[in-house]
Amino acid sequence: MDGNFGKTEQILWPASILTGIFMCKLVYEITSQVSSQLFKGYNGLIKVQRIEWNNRGFSTFHALLVAAVSFYLVFLSDIFQKNAENQIIIDRKSWLSDGIFGVSIGYFLSDLAMIFYFFPKLGGMEYVVHHALSMYSIILALLSGKAHVYILMVLFTEATTPIVNLRWYLDLAGKKSSNLYVYNGLALFVGWLVARILLFVYFYNHMYLHFDQVKSIFPLGFYSILTVPSTLALMNIFWFWKIFNGLLKTLSRKNHTK
Repeated sequence: MDGNFGKTEQILWPASILTGIFMCKLVYEITSQVSSQLFKGYNGLIKVQRIEWNNRGFSTFHALLVAAVSFYLVFLSDIFQKNAENQIIIDRKSWLSDGIFGVSIGYFLSDLAMIFYFFPKLGGMEYVVHHALSMYSIILALLSGKAHVYILMVLFTEATTPIVNLRWYLDLAGKKSSNLYVYNGLALFVGWLVARILLFVYFYNHMYLHFDQVKSIFPLGFYSILTVPSTLALMNIFWFWKIFNGLLKTLSRKNHTK
């Protein structure tokens, strides 16, 4: 693996990781302050519920940020468009992709620290595995400068996180019988289908069409890009099945109340 350690990277990487950590701390505190003022039930929650409430605040902010940046870089900018640059797609990167990767590492470190400290109240081993695989892939892409386009595609799947978090908030607020809860379930089903199932179909189709470039990655990177996204895809399919069953139960319960 050729090192990707220029002067820019030596400053950008630690700065963006620290920015991600600071972002999580700042949004955590803002979520706490705003929620205590705007939501009457917040102050009545037990301590661990308030902690998770605030934690989901910064996970939502991170998800919106990385999904927006990933979508821009992959689908709107010229960086990864065919014949846009002299480099092959697998070798293309930008300061923005490096930066958002660093911010994401800062987020995953912050979230993992809270998960381990309060384990298993903020999430079980599936969250640990997801975060660990995500950080491993991001770090490998940063150090090598390879496969940024594929890491960005996977990061875009975070677009479903705000919907998941809203569902948790509604559940905690006792709104499972509300229309908003039903609409949230439908949005989660569609969002998960598009961002975490169909996107992986696009991901593997893109990889198939550029497999000659994928094979040029160093061995650890090559086998990682084949196995890590596959593991995440299987986890997404498992969670999608649970979402589908949950949606059916919600719709059934709603019909019985009419």
